[in-house]
Amino acid sequence: MRKDVLIVDDEPAIRRLLTSALDRVGLTHCEAATAAEAVRLASGQQAPLVALLDLGLPDRDGLEILPQLAGFGQSIIVLTARDATAEKVAALDLGADDFVTKPFDSEELLARVRSAIRRKAGPLADVTVREFREGSIDRQAHRVHIRGAQVELTPREFNLLWALSDRPGRVMTHQSLLETVWGEAHRDDLDYLRAAVRSLRKKLELDPASPKLIVNEPGVGYRIAVA
Repeated sequence: MRKDVLIVDDEPAIRRLLTSALDRVGLTHCEAATAAEAVRLASGQQAPLVALLDLGLPDRDGLEILPQLAGFGQSIIVLTARDATAEKVAALDLGADDFVTKPFDSEELLARVRSAIRRKAGPLADVTVREFREGSIDRQAHRVHIRGAQVELTPREFNLLWALSDRPGRVMTHQSLLETVWGEAHRDDLDYLRAAVRSLRKKLELDPASPKLIVNEPGVGYRIAVA
């Protein structure tokens, strides 16, 4: 029987914490304490839907096996005690869907796992209406609603919001957003992105100074909240 989650971590205490949290919400799981075991479990026909991947494994660095796991079709949430921005960006570039920094809040992690499992149910490519926290965006009608009211966005703001909604609840790097919305020639023009995010927040957030919808991951990128 296919499991929901593959836990990859060499620390028994972390594995116990994760298995307890997953059991509490009825998610099935299997465990690996090494990179070799993780690849073995992920490569089968009944590979788990989501992998919770620690980077500090005893036999190989988690970043080394991340592309393999992604190639098996899993959604990957990196669990890391490393706080270097470069490593977080590297994980996302190598195929990770999200990352959570240790120590982590179990409820937040479970929400991200459930969101990843829902995404595995089907592609978003042909969807024209997407929902996010307190709002929705309709690509075909070119309309955005927030808390029941329609909001007017410029074409650039609309395209940025649509790009963020393509990966609901998951962080998108600055470079990926810039390439998607402005084009590859502007992948390093962070001022463009920051200005557009500020403008979006003014139109969508209850308190733009304390944003809850478009959330910053310092040095890495942004995510759009789904709940």
